[in-house]
Amino acid sequence: MYFVYLLASRPHGTLYIGWTTNLARRVWEHKNKVVPGFTTKYGVDRLVWFESYDDREAALRREKKIKGWRRDWKINLIERQNRYWIDLYDNLSDA
Repeated sequence: MYFVYLLASRPHGTLYIGWTTNLARRVWEHKNKVVPGFTTKYGVDRLVWFESYDDREAALRREKKIKGWRRDWKINLIERQNRYWIDLYDNLSDA
């Protein structure tokens, strides 16, 4: 299973998009600042949206597509499923 996900620093804050095969572990790494980089520097660790894929290439295409979107499109994507920007991490069960 492959996941494309969006993190935010806060509602309508700084956004980050990524992909992974282990969503719970990867978000934990962001939250615990395991890897230095953009999310660590800007405090981006709130999981606000994700999708799952069976195919690696489909997940990579989706990630690249969303990365090319305007910011307001990304916000609309988040708010269609997570209107209040709730951190979805606590509800993951080894996704």
